[in-house]
Amino acid sequence: MKIKEYRNQFIQVLAPIYDEGEAESFFYLILEEKQQLKRIDLALQPDLELSQEEIAVWNSILEQLKLEIPIQYLLGKTSFYGLDFEVNENVLIPRPETEELVDWILESQKSKVKSQKLKILDIGTGSGCIAVSLAKNLPNAQVFAIDVSEKALATARKNAEINAVEVTFISQNILETQDLEKEFDIIVSNPPYVRNLEKEEIKKNVLDNEPHLALFVEDNDALIFYRKIAELAQKNLTISGQLYFEINQYLGKEMIELLEGMNFKNVQLRKDIYENDRMTRGTK
Repeated sequence: MKIKEYRNQFIQVLAPIYDEGEAESFFYLILEEKQQLKRIDLALQPDLELSQEEIAVWNSILEQLKLEIPIQYLLGKTSFYGLDFEVNENVLIPRPETEELVDWILESQKSKVKSQKLKILDIGTGSGCIAVSLAKNLPNAQVFAIDVSEKALATARKNAEINAVEVTFISQNILETQDLEKEFDIIVSNPPYVRNLEKEEIKKNVLDNEPHLALFVEDNDALIFYRKIAELAQKNLTISGQLYFEINQYLGKEMIELLEGMNFKNVQLRKDIYENDRMTRGTK
């Protein structure tokens, strides 16, 4: 079968579940990963054929996409901040909003002395996307990353290797931590923040496949991770050190109150590209 013909079938099968543009984007992601071909190759060589073995591989992926398993898990990889990351069912798929958080941190360092030896801590690192991206873009920084999941840490270590950066990974339950034992210039966290009451807003492909440990918090204490991390940051940030959070879009006001109530200065709330309250920054 010609790849071009299979493409039409592929999009038609997925159209009732995903919109046509998304189904088409899946096709070209798989084409590049499994056939090492780009969209331009198909345009220039419209008669390219798929073998029966190749069709079997494509059909297997198609069946899993019909079950709404995320394409990133099926391919085992994704892109974040211009870097390649391995992903699997043990880690959240990195989001574009989190790229904006990384961008905010890097933006804040532009005016600083380039030789400054920063110490950075990423709490709840998951795939390592924040820690690895910061290490890649701040070569003078010493980056540490904590997670409670050993499986997530194994993935994060692999991602540090893939991107040729050095990050110190630590297995630790932050809610049970009394002291971080070092001083840091920057502490950043994208902790679990989705309340159970918001589950109905979560897409099925996320709800059924991504690790709930990294997503959800109890409705009656939605800021549990932020409060604990902010307490530790007051002990373990350097003077004028900065604390960055990705936050629940519905709790921007509560986050400002929390940080100001814990004596952080110059507290800022920033919106993401979708105009949702998504990030906060406070200074010790």
